[in-house]
Amino acid sequence: MIGGALSGTALAGNGGFAPVDAASPNAERIADTYAWVSIFTGFIFVLVQGSLIWFIVRYRRRRRARTEDGAQIHGNTNLEIAWTILPAVILFAIGGFVFYKLPGIQDIPSANASGGRVDVQVKGYRYYWNFTYPNGVIAVDNLRAPVGQNVRLEITAAPFEVIHSWWIPALGGKLDAIPGVTHDTWFRAQGPGVYRGQCAEFCGIQHAAMTAQVEALPREAFESWLAEEARAQEAGTSKLGEETYAGACAKCHGLAGEGDIGPRLAGNSLLEDANALENVVRNGRGLMPPVGKDWQERQLKALTDYLEQGLASGSQG
Repeated sequence: MIGGALSGTALAGNGGFAPVDAASPNAERIADTYAWVSIFTGFIFVLVQGSLIWFIVRYRRRRRARTEDGAQIHGNTNLEIAWTILPAVILFAIGGFVFYKLPGIQDIPSANASGGRVDVQVKGYRYYWNFTYPNGVIAVDNLRAPVGQNVRLEITAAPFEVIHSWWIPALGGKLDAIPGVTHDTWFRAQGPGVYRGQCAEFCGIQHAAMTAQVEALPREAFESWLAEEARAQEAGTSKLGEETYAGACAKCHGLAGEGDIGPRLAGNSLLEDANALENVVRNGRGLMPPVGKDWQERQLKALTDYLEQGLASGSQG
C-alpha cells in the first residue's frame, strides 16, 4: 500500500515537486504549463506569507495591556482595488496559457503526417499492460516505439476489468483505461532510451507492481524488431510466453513460481494440462481474475508452452 501511494511521487521526478524531463511534445506542453503556473503560485505564496510575517511583527501587542484596544486600521480603497484586480489578471494569464498549451495534447497527428505514424492498442489488465501492433505483434509491459515518429495509443481495459490509468511521465499525462471505452493519445519520443511509468489508478492488491515502460529505438532498429518479432511469434519461437508470464503471472505467483500472494505454481500438475490451464487463465479461479479471458490464441499457447517447459517440472523457466 505504501509503495503504491509513493510510486507516483517517485516517477514524477525531483521528489515529486516537478515533472521529469520531457521527452515528447506532449510532456513539454505539460512541463511548460507547470512552470507557468508555478511562477504565479510561487509569487502568491511569497506575497501572502511575507505579508503575514510582516503583520505579525508590525502589529504585535508589545507591552499593551490585554484589555486595551489596538490601533484601529481602516480600509484602504487602492489596496482593495488592487487585490480584486490582481487575482483576476493572474487567473486570466493562467487560463489563457493553459487553453493555448494543453489542447495540442489531444490533437493526434494524422497517419499521413510527415514521418508516418505507428498505432498501438494498449489494454490494461490486473496487473499488467498488453500491447498489440498493427501487424499482430503482442508485447507485455514493455512498449517499443521508434524515435522521432508519432505513436498513437488506443487505450482501454478488458470488459471484465477494473479501471486502470496509463502514465509515462516523460511522454505525456495520465489517461484512464476503462472497460469498454477507448481513449486515444499520442507521443513522439525525442531520443532513444527507456521511459518508465506506472498505473496511476488504484486497481487492486498488486497495483504497485503494475508498471510499464516505453523503449524508444532508432527507427530502423524498431522496424527490424517489429518484422522479426512478427515472424517469431507466428512460428512460436519468440519470448512472448516468458514476457506474458512475467507480466500476467509472476507478479502474484513469483518469477520462479514459488508463490507470493498467489499459490505456488512450480511443480503444479495443472501446468501439464493445457486445457485446464486455459480454463483458469480465461475464466479465473477463486480470487484469481481471468487474466487472459480475451487473449489471442498465440499468446495463450506461448504461455502454456513456456510453463510446460519450465515451471511444470519445478524449475525456473
